[in-house]
Amino acid sequence: MSIYHHISELEKLNHSIVTIGTFDGVHLGHQKIIKRLMELKKQKGGDVVVFTFDPHPRKVLFPEQKDLKLITTTQEKCEVLKHYGVDHILVFSFTKEFSQMQAEKYVSEIIIKGLKTKTLVIGYDHRFGSNREGNIETLKKLSEQYHFIVEEIPAQEINQLNVSSTRIRKAIEEGDIQTANEFLGYSFFMTGDVIKGKQLGKTIGYPTANLLIKDADKLIPKIGVYAVDVKIENNRYRGMLNIGTNPTTDSDQSIKIEVNIFDFNEDVYGKTISVEFVKRIRDEKKFANLDELKSALANDKIACSHV
Repeated sequence: MSIYHHISELEKLNHSIVTIGTFDGVHLGHQKIIKRLMELKKQKGGDVVVFTFDPHPRKVLFPEQKDLKLITTTQEKCEVLKHYGVDHILVFSFTKEFSQMQAEKYVSEIIIKGLKTKTLVIGYDHRFGSNREGNIETLKKLSEQYHFIVEEIPAQEINQLNVSSTRIRKAIEEGDIQTANEFLGYSFFMTGDVIKGKQLGKTIGYPTANLLIKDADKLIPKIGVYAVDVKIENNRYRGMLNIGTNPTTDSDQSIKIEVNIFDFNEDVYGKTISVEFVKRIRDEKKFANLDELKSALANDKIACSHV
């Protein structure tokens, strides 16, 4: 799979099978579209191209709305799309100027000249161009002029899944990981760098890897203890992860993300690892002393091992 950041890099493509969207989370609804692209590739040949955006359009069009957090960072989104067999991803820089492009120019310059589109597959209610003036009818009309096929995934196919990025974000914010995973069709995950912490966990028998999530827009689940699967290079381990302030041992209120990896004792400082969320186990609690904390961690480990 190839990832591009400038439309000029796609010059060598021809007979592209294209879809366009933000695809935050690449959830089951998005996957319907991707699977249709793959079916068309099998039938007609050509390259599957996903045209997506960074930053998220809402952040550009509504900058006053500062609370939007993303299910997947751009890098994570590309990882998920790769899993579904996409050939090419164009991560296009979304700007105010781009949003004001007239619909017909958008089709001629972006869809035809830039993406070399022969077949365009979109989700229902797809809008584009200045003031969102372009829609499926616009595309059908222009497809005759510019000689491409346009196909819309019917609303009922998406609606019957009862899924949306907004619903998934809400589930994650509430710690309802199982619902989020059901809608995603895979386990919600975070990717971060392992940084030095206070190393208190090691002294009480539960060493933790402290995760730094670099992307400030990444959605962090509700504070609490979670059963997780940890991916380190090509290996997977079960673990338990705490998101919170460590009220038993720390006085500051900063949110920390720490994972205890089961049956693992290697040095991972400086490495990038991924954690896949399986289930929320409990709220974060303040314990009277370290012995109570150790007892709770022992119970958490048992609970996480049996999820």
